[in-house]
Amino acid sequence: MTFASIGLIKGLLEAVVQQGFERPYPVQREVIPAVLQGRDLLVIARTGSGKTASFVLPLLQLVQCQEPRRRQALKALIVVPTRELAAQIGEVMRQLGCYLTPKVKTGAVFGGVAINPQMIELNGIELLVATPGRLLELVAKNSVQLSEVAVLVLDEADKLLGEGFQDELAQILALLPRKRQNLLFSATFGEDVRQLATSLLSEPLQIEIKEAAHGADLITQQIYMVEPSRKGPLLRYLIKTGDWQQVLVFISSQKRADLVVKKLLDNGISAATFHSGMSQGGRTAALAAFKTGAVRVLVATDLAARGIDIKFLPHVVNFELPRSPNDYIHRIGRTGRAETAGVAVSLLCPEDMPHFRVIEKRLGKRLARIDTSGLDLAGY
Repeated sequence: MTFASIGLIKGLLEAVVQQGFERPYPVQREVIPAVLQGRDLLVIARTGSGKTASFVLPLLQLVQCQEPRRRQALKALIVVPTRELAAQIGEVMRQLGCYLTPKVKTGAVFGGVAINPQMIELNGIELLVATPGRLLELVAKNSVQLSEVAVLVLDEADKLLGEGFQDELAQILALLPRKRQNLLFSATFGEDVRQLATSLLSEPLQIEIKEAAHGADLITQQIYMVEPSRKGPLLRYLIKTGDWQQVLVFISSQKRADLVVKKLLDNGISAATFHSGMSQGGRTAALAAFKTGAVRVLVATDLAARGIDIKFLPHVVNFELPRSPNDYIHRIGRTGRAETAGVAVSLLCPEDMPHFRVIEKRLGKRLARIDTSGLDLAGY
């Protein structure tokens, strides 16, 4: 199956070729035609499955094909839980819409940065991605009108609900036209997402993209057993001896992240933190430096577990385990993307094992442990 066979117009076909997409991923094969047909959708798909393009491409087409007199008004709205995901989707919209004539005016708005430039950017906006709080701020300032939105996308719906955005979502839904197309995307399908889908969607097509066996094999999971005092030296040992050039390290607290980065820098390894205690500008700069290779290691809290699309990321490290098995899956899913193999490393202390067995139960398999007690970590 090709992108042409699922109904995309010429300008979008040129863009997918330019972006190096050879064929649609499974989620794109199912979602794109259904969106173009006007269906409400409930899509359960993991991060890294290609879902962003699965809704961005048909939204660009639907807006671009509007009659000229109906243009210059917000027609499609994407609501997401994090600033980084909003910025990422905004960039995808820009890339995939670059060959359309006439252009579709797209934009991304989120908190943590000045609101005035975003107010200016919204003039004539047709396709918008937004975080809930900033969107409501802009509505209150009359910078954007939601009265003509024909398609609503809730991306990472489980994260939206998990982060406590229920009240903001209710306010946004009350501002939208009652007759519209609704698309709900989620990595998991818990009871809260089920209830939202029931209230939001009309006769939806449900699409669940299950990870293929070969896809799971793209991520090699390595479990290193280590005493707490040796965890930092072990991380630096693995990076140096393995010549790891791009490593995303997950950690539980901002304070610990800052400490780990200091130790990496002290040992000659370029590193930066990425957490909610930083300004939005600082986070954006750190992520950009990591993507370009200017920074070798990015040490992040779970703020980065979703919505950060780093193609061909070779190494992810769980310096500390997350609270839930789902968060573990989202973390390691930062690697093994775009059909490229990656390695997910977890550094576990003896006290981590009861919780890790719960994670293994969720994974459906037991992972081999690597004993590090005999490693000489002096000098690391």
